[in-house]
Amino acid sequence: MSAISDIAPVVVPAKAGKGYWGSVWSRLMQDKVAMFALAVIVLIILAAIFAPYVAPADPFKGSMLRRLKPIGFPGYPLGGDELGRDMLTRLIYGGRLSIFMGVVPVLCAFVIGSGIGIFAGYVGGWINTLLMRVIDVFFAFPSVLLAIALSGALGAGILNSIVSLTIVFVPPIARVAESVTTQIRTRDYVEAARVSGAGAFTIVRVHVLGNVLGPIFVFSTSLISVSMILGLGVKPPEPEWGLMLNTLRTAIYSQPLVAALPGVMIFLVSISFNLFSDGLRSAMEVKQ
Repeated sequence: MSAISDIAPVVVPAKAGKGYWGSVWSRLMQDKVAMFALAVIVLIILAAIFAPYVAPADPFKGSMLRRLKPIGFPGYPLGGDELGRDMLTRLIYGGRLSIFMGVVPVLCAFVIGSGIGIFAGYVGGWINTLLMRVIDVFFAFPSVLLAIALSGALGAGILNSIVSLTIVFVPPIARVAESVTTQIRTRDYVEAARVSGAGAFTIVRVHVLGNVLGPIFVFSTSLISVSMILGLGVKPPEPEWGLMLNTLRTAIYSQPLVAALPGVMIFLVSISFNLFSDGLRSAMEVKQ
């Protein structure tokens, strides 16, 4: 993963307070694509939360007589997996761990990486150089292999997997945050606020955050699919889309549609988050 280094920032300051965020929500509501993506995300999350009530079968109960049955098989609307378990049920239950493991590490990395990047970009100088050189060390390793290595070193378990993924996702997010903040801090309105006597915290809160969080958020959501595909910390027979995709890889030639279903769910959630975040970024832009 490489950070996005050329993101054009907004050229005017963001307004602070309830009025600004109220206008953001108002503009977001007018974006039909973003609201549809949000509806898809909410629907999938609700289905996962209420899985015991909406799933048609037991996610752990299998049948060797129903192994790798095709989509539309009687009693198995989306077919059966490699152990004869209902794929529809597994996909519904799988949303619990998949979305949790996809969103939580990215959210943690978003908070930490944004803080580091915004601080480095705003302060500049040798502090910026020092922090970014430390960040660059992580780019020397392939991100997926680094996540697997850290997860193995920390030990099995969902918590350790979240920690390892967070560590891997912080550097690229911090790089994006630093790049955008560096461009924002040279704007005239930031200089005017600084000359007028405003403190650094006030300048960042009022003039910087509204303009930099959008691009950072958009980039961060692109990491959700990576986190879900890895499926770290989850062991069989727990239903989880990344793990299901891995265990069904041998069935790609016999039942390709069934084997692709977990990947379809990951793609659907990922593209929904990306579309919603893109709409949110547009809504957060303060135009003249």
